[in-house]
Amino acid sequence: MKPLRDNVGIALFSADGRVLIARRFEDDGPEIIMKGLEWQMPQGGIAQGEPPLEAAIRELREETSATRVNYLAETEWLTYEFPAFSGPPDHRLAKFRGQRQRWFAFRFMGSDADIDLNASLNGEPPEFDAWRWERLELLPDLVVPFKRDVYRRVIDAFSSFAR
Repeated sequence: MKPLRDNVGIALFSADGRVLIARRFEDDGPEIIMKGLEWQMPQGGIAQGEPPLEAAIRELREETSATRVNYLAETEWLTYEFPAFSGPPDHRLAKFRGQRQRWFAFRFMGSDADIDLNASLNGEPPEFDAWRWERLELLPDLVVPFKRDVYRRVIDAFSSFAR
């Protein structure tokens, strides 16, 4: 059986309790996009030996340019399985059956002008083409079905920050 990929997810809360979501514009192998369900919170892989909290801060900076944040909380490890993937077997995610994620909640201390989806700092192309602040409880209806159970658990864990 293929292993799970270690990954972090980030719930970035605005001052009024909404969470940042971004719209993916490209499929990434097993991380498929379904029409109308392109939205997600930032997430990304953990480098070998990298502490999960450091990975979350790095991924948030790389994907959104947000750096002015305060740590609030984190979840235990949560998992999801990728849907069937018939693409190239050498795709970087094809060797995994899904992701094992630790989710982090942060309070955003910056301004909307600090969010820049095109300022990737890791040399990779941007993953998102739009972002917005959204009510946390609405997220399961905006994401691909294979991530919904994890999003519901994240909502349960972080709902106090949305009030």
